[in-house]
Amino acid sequence: MVTPSWGMVIDVDKCTGCQACVVACQSENNIPINEEGHFNQRRAIEWIRIERYWEGEFPDVKARFIPVLCQHCGDAPCEPVCPVFATYHNPEGLNVQVYNRCVGTRFCSNNCPYHARFFNFWEPAWPDTLKNQLNPDVTVRSRGIMEKCTFCIQRIQRSKRESARDGEDLEDGSRGLNPACVNACPTETLFFGDFNDPDSKVSQMRDKEMAEEGRGYHMLEALGTHPSVIYLKKVDKQAEEVAHG
Repeated sequence: MVTPSWGMVIDVDKCTGCQACVVACQSENNIPINEEGHFNQRRAIEWIRIERYWEGEFPDVKARFIPVLCQHCGDAPCEPVCPVFATYHNPEGLNVQVYNRCVGTRFCSNNCPYHARFFNFWEPAWPDTLKNQLNPDVTVRSRGIMEKCTFCIQRIQRSKRESARDGEDLEDGSRGLNPACVNACPTETLFFGDFNDPDSKVSQMRDKEMAEEGRGYHMLEALGTHPSVIYLKKVDKQAEEVAHG
């Protein structure tokens, strides 16, 4: 059996900036609540965020959105600087964070060009009304460690165990395998799967869109980090008409 290489394809053309993926990620992964004071100090934690930017000049201005998360780089700058090997690249293409090894040096955060790593400045706390919604499959991270997107590794591991138990192959694109952000997206902007499986949706999209005339690209590709996340350019028919006269 070929070892999987997990990755994601994000079609920016479909993103409406609704932030459903952000809320789903917060809930699935026991991410602490971001209070106004934390946000104003720029210490908010969100494993996936929606970057908004503006294109054009008034009055012809358009809002653009792009989801940003850990890119699970093949040559991740965050990995070699960790003195305790709390972050490393596993055989399945995931940039793994081992929480009980982390001593909070924040070297990895300083080295991440995508600003996708977050430090726990406070012990996480939830109101009594929300404590029952915590996911028992995900540890609650204590104060003083780094955390980030894991592609919902708990869902991947559970799907692998269940498929092995039932003697079945992992179903590409199944809701049990997909990260929470993928399942929550109402416009199907996010696609998750195994790049080593030629029949998977993400593998086919990569082969098609990364072609010479395709829409595929990597974020900050010039840095040579070799991300496992592929973005598809936004399609602007109006801009194309202007460009071509």
